[in-house]
Amino acid sequence: MWPPDALALLQSGAITVKGRLPWSSNITLLAELSAGEASILAVYKPGRGERPLWDFPPDLYKRELAAYLFSEGLGWGLVPPTVVREGPFGEGSLQWFVQADFEQHYLTLLEEPRHRLRLQRICAFDLLANNADRKSGHCLLAPDGLVYAIDNGLTFHPEPKLRTVIWDFAGEPIPGEILADIKRLGDKGLPEALAALLEPDEREALLLRAKVLVEGGDFPADSTGQRYPWPLV
Repeated sequence: MWPPDALALLQSGAITVKGRLPWSSNITLLAELSAGEASILAVYKPGRGERPLWDFPPDLYKRELAAYLFSEGLGWGLVPPTVVREGPFGEGSLQWFVQADFEQHYLTLLEEPRHRLRLQRICAFDLLANNADRKSGHCLLAPDGLVYAIDNGLTFHPEPKLRTVIWDFAGEPIPGEILADIKRLGDKGLPEALAALLEPDEREALLLRAKVLVEGGDFPADSTGQRYPWPLV
């Protein structure tokens, strides 16, 4: 779990860029956020460092914030604390850096039964958020023993865009506690801060996906075999 002052530091701490994180298609920076004697590391994704995509709008960093707000609205705590603010290279997202065991990822974590429910939540989250890029390496095992889902920028598209490595639960019943959380959010409506980040058609599609998932009750399967990201890890 992140430290109790993580969100406050992300929102107002002084930003010092430490360097660029490798293997990212967009510019992704490691930053230190500090206030007084307190400090944390964060992932800084400035909007000006994004590579334009034909099928997604600009400012994908705002989707990182939307994903965090959505996870919190469900009560799942899957996405590390995330804010949007001005930084040294312009406005972008700042997300608590997970000090993970980077030898572990979804395909290895799946072998441990203790992670199963957490990975099922990530699967349901991606189905609802219409995640177009859930790679295995986007599931990080933190020192607290929990798995966190990062790199959530390609989400909430109103058209079907799902691409994920998480198909191992296909056809299985969705655990009742997951369905209950989804139904509660659907009945209550999206959190105001999340709704403000999405277009009307994106909000409508998200709530429709929630309704379909609850009514179906099972994790869906991909009969085409094409809904995988590349690379897988």
